[in-house]
Amino acid sequence: MSHPSDTDTPAFAAAQPQPLSPQAPLPHRKVIRSWLVPLVQRTTAYAVLLLCMDYVLLGAALAGTVFIKSVWLKLLSGLLAGFVVGRLFIIGHDACHQSLTPHRRLNRWLGRIAFLPSLTAYSLWDMGHNTVHHGFTNLKGVDFVWAPLTQAEYQALSPGRRFMERLYRSGWGPGLYYMIEIWWKKMMFPSPASSGGTHRPIFTRDCLLVSGFAALWLGGIVWAAIATGQSVWLLGLIGFVLPLLFWFTMMGFVIYGHHTHVRVQWHDDRAAWQRAQPFVSTTVHLTFPVKIGALMHHIMEHTAHHVDMSIPLYKLKSAQAMLEHLLPERIIIQRFSWGWYFDTARACKLYDFTRQCWTDFAGRATSEPRVVIAAG
Repeated sequence: MSHPSDTDTPAFAAAQPQPLSPQAPLPHRKVIRSWLVPLVQRTTAYAVLLLCMDYVLLGAALAGTVFIKSVWLKLLSGLLAGFVVGRLFIIGHDACHQSLTPHRRLNRWLGRIAFLPSLTAYSLWDMGHNTVHHGFTNLKGVDFVWAPLTQAEYQALSPGRRFMERLYRSGWGPGLYYMIEIWWKKMMFPSPASSGGTHRPIFTRDCLLVSGFAALWLGGIVWAAIATGQSVWLLGLIGFVLPLLFWFTMMGFVIYGHHTHVRVQWHDDRAAWQRAQPFVSTTVHLTFPVKIGALMHHIMEHTAHHVDMSIPLYKLKSAQAMLEHLLPERIIIQRFSWGWYFDTARACKLYDFTRQCWTDFAGRATSEPRVVIAAG
């Protein structure tokens, strides 16, 4: 479903600056955001329509897991349900950023509704994602999303924890990473230590809300299995477990692709991090041979989102195109392929903050060092 662009008017085109030379200093974030002001306008009706449409799709996919006789088609319906859970999460993600509609209270309600199938606690996501991840993107010790270890940190881990780190960064483990390190530890009744030493009553209420939804979802699947004379275990796996596993994998893969690349920098010094203007340099725009951007509500146009979180998902494509036009050679644009993905997984194991480069688990540089250490 397309949305009319605000960039197709002569007045808008005339007001835009000229593309910036790659050698020129990067403007302040406020200046860059000012270029995108016409794209910040939000539409309530369209946002609600997107939410309703995705819930209808989710209902249809879950119905397919129950009423379709072929086990293979049931499995396909379960996978489709997991994908739609991801679409609903993206809508909730926008609402949590207050970018879905112009109404703050409505955004909070729509966000909680959209987050239910992904079992995401709205207030905990708001704190961990909006405050920590967006406020301190790729700052070691603060941003926890796919934060790389140093070789010394890796060597200090227990054998079991080293095994998990290798699995997470093998290319095969993004879903497991998200399920354990983000969702389970930080989104489901987290300890005060896991939530930054902060505990608020709303955290518990939101966790109870999504737990209640999970119980209703699973209970509905069990009831449907009994009512239709099917295996409770099989239908529970296909209609509940499989969609969630697909969702965890989808989410882990997306956030890995957004922030892991041989050209993406991490910092452990706050002053150096601020000088790097990380809202541009720490995100990747993944493009695909098949135009699937709209299917994922344009979440892969991620640089524009980090530059200005108030841009609604239905205008991110225009915003990303504008930034890439005005800031040539500044934004990491990567055409996706499985070859590139597994090459990245092999290269981006650990990070050397002294040399400013990615390394393998043995500490060998796998990206171009930005700081050369003198021998001797």
